[in-house]
Amino acid sequence: MGTAVMNNMGIDFVKWFALYFPASANFMPHQLVTHMFMHGDLGHIFFNMFALWMFGTALENYWGAKRFLTYYMITGLGAAALHLAVNFIEYNYFKSILIDGGFGSSDLIRLLSSGSWSENLTAPREAIERFYNIYNSPTLGASGAVFGILLAFGMTFPNQYIYLYFLVPIKAKWFVIIYGALELFNGVFGMSDGIAHFAHLGGMLFGYFLIKHWNRNRFREW
Repeated sequence: MGTAVMNNMGIDFVKWFALYFPASANFMPHQLVTHMFMHGDLGHIFFNMFALWMFGTALENYWGAKRFLTYYMITGLGAAALHLAVNFIEYNYFKSILIDGGFGSSDLIRLLSSGSWSENLTAPREAIERFYNIYNSPTLGASGAVFGILLAFGMTFPNQYIYLYFLVPIKAKWFVIIYGALELFNGVFGMSDGIAHFAHLGGMLFGYFLIKHWNRNRFREW
């Protein structure tokens, strides 16, 4: 039903509000914020909102609404910043591979605009696809901020038990450490799986430093 409404309104919501690579013609500065409120499907939004409710409720009650919203937005922006930084490094890395494989300026422009290239060029297909996808694929979702919330829960209530699959108890601090390690592993070794793992890590990283900053300013914890 949501897609039909978008089409009837004549608005491409993904193009306008998801986050594109800054070099892309589709990039607009407001996407740094709006992409956090976009999701790919019902499963995506359900699990993000479930995690936000599960971990965010306790934090909002503890911090107050204003501090919680500040934390949520900063970690969301931090997630986008790290994601784009990694994309920038990857983009230039794959661009150099394509140039070494014979791609000229016109070939790169053709690839990015149409997704086509001359079969006479010798660059690896994986590098070509990664270069194209970084430039053209939008990022959307609240996952970066949600991972920031998860990190904050683990730091604020480290010994609170979380029940994996509603059955297996694990302390929040260990849950956060394991989840963070998995995201780092997947970010390094699974970078073509379509999930912005470094955005998740960015939310956790910025959340960590923000909480440390607040603690230095004598924000009291339980």
